[in-house]
Amino acid sequence: MEWIEMTSQCPIMRGVPADELLHLFENLQFQIKSYRKDEIMAIQGDEVKRLMILLEGSARGEMTDSEGRAVKIEDVAAPRPLAGAFLFGQENRYPVDVLANESVKVLIIYREEFLKLLGLNQTVMMNYLSLVSSKAQFLSRKIKFLTFKTIREKLANYLVSIGVRQNEVKEISASQKDLADLFGVARPSVARGLAELEKEGVIEIRNRRVKVLDMKALLALKS
Repeated sequence: MEWIEMTSQCPIMRGVPADELLHLFENLQFQIKSYRKDEIMAIQGDEVKRLMILLEGSARGEMTDSEGRAVKIEDVAAPRPLAGAFLFGQENRYPVDVLANESVKVLIIYREEFLKLLGLNQTVMMNYLSLVSSKAQFLSRKIKFLTFKTIREKLANYLVSIGVRQNEVKEISASQKDLADLFGVARPSVARGLAELEKEGVIEIRNRRVKVLDMKALLALKS
């Protein structure tokens, strides 16, 4: 079954063989649903009562600004879950509207059935706890970076946090998009900030490899 192969690639199910996962799902109630392009899959503020895993296609999270314009927050592609970290808790509501970017197919597991699955398989439980913890850690880091006013301050603090040293080359695992999400800015702002630091002789950067040329200047930006 193609759907179980895709489900087994979802981060929450990772590490569980497809045949074992299929056996687990034989004891659960679930459904597979399709959505058309631009169809609403979830509405901001609604309670998250079910886990949705994208099997095909991609979806986007949108918010409406003060002028009534739709602002895209994030794209999510198969086989990732949608709002997985919001399934439990006192304020477990969708933080954004969720719409299909194209024709999509999703696996839907209601909360009570997902609880059964967590009890049936320790790997799934650990994967889910890891997902929730990683989300909390990301938001904690994002709040920290939002306190810095300029993109240069954000970049300096990030580079110091990953352990850069004077005249040593360091591989940056995060892409410019990842950094933009973390800093709460547009991706071009990250590119401009890196270009400015390089022009000023603070760093030298090639793709994702960065070399600090002036650690003193970098630390001055950080503080």
